[in-house]
Amino acid sequence: MSQSKFSLADLLTVLGTLGFGFFCFLSVNFLTLGDTTLSIIWAVIISLILGGLAFGVKLVKRSSRNFKTFIIWECVLIFLFVVVAFFSIFPFSHYFVVTAQKENIQNKVVSNINQAEGLFIAYESYADNRLNIYKSRLNSIVAAKRVNPEEYKNFGFVEGTDDNTQVENKMFSLKAQLYPSNYSAMKQIDSAWLSDAKDKVTSWSPTGIVKVVNTLKVEISLWNEQLKSYSSFRAKGEIATDFDFPLSFDDVSGIFNKRTNPNPLALIIGIALYVLMFLSYFITKRHSRYPGLKVIFSMGSSRENEL
Repeated sequence: MSQSKFSLADLLTVLGTLGFGFFCFLSVNFLTLGDTTLSIIWAVIISLILGGLAFGVKLVKRSSRNFKTFIIWECVLIFLFVVVAFFSIFPFSHYFVVTAQKENIQNKVVSNINQAEGLFIAYESYADNRLNIYKSRLNSIVAAKRVNPEEYKNFGFVEGTDDNTQVENKMFSLKAQLYPSNYSAMKQIDSAWLSDAKDKVTSWSPTGIVKVVNTLKVEISLWNEQLKSYSSFRAKGEIATDFDFPLSFDDVSGIFNKRTNPNPLALIIGIALYVLMFLSYFITKRHSRYPGLKVIFSMGSSRENEL
């Protein structure tokens, strides 16, 4: 009965190789802080080498001639697989090492996001406070315009024009500067970004959390600077300070790119995938003419070694 050219065991070898490559991709993605191209390249290289050696040793095992030569090649390929597997376990395992610290990473990043969510609340409180102070100041100047007409003039008021209308116009101008037309859209977009970032962190999206870690500080700093630029406007006669929102971030990038030894879970899963890759070799039967290991030490003719 002839052997199937591609058996279920071969399929499991492929799945084992793909699984190993997938975790290598996630690990290298952590190590490189999101360099997807490099992560894919390394994952493909490692997978192709391991999968190629696993398939190669299986093909050599079921050879029907040149037994002595193929037995030597079989030993060489197994040795190479073990060497590559030993070194590959380190890039493979990094994902599991980082994931073991998931709760600590999540707490720190979520804390950063919560801080960012308070940015717009703080700015609106600042802006509203400035508006209230300025309006109160304008009203007091209008009330005392007969007593202090110079200050009335310095604030841009014009005699003969309704004071209430002038106050409303000045308040409108200040509010338009503190809350420009794009403010609501900016707040909505940034809030949605923060919500999505928090979802990626709490759900532990391996690629998503790296993007959040890489961009969170930059994004929040840009928003903060934008709000500061809005606050730099001063209405006529207004005395105020720029918006100030102190930012402090728990940097977790060092956890992602710090090289460490494999943990027990990574070793167990890695070895299981190695066994899966070699399953096809384990169940492949040698040819019926295979004479046994004595062929290695045989001193007979090459023709006899082929039988």
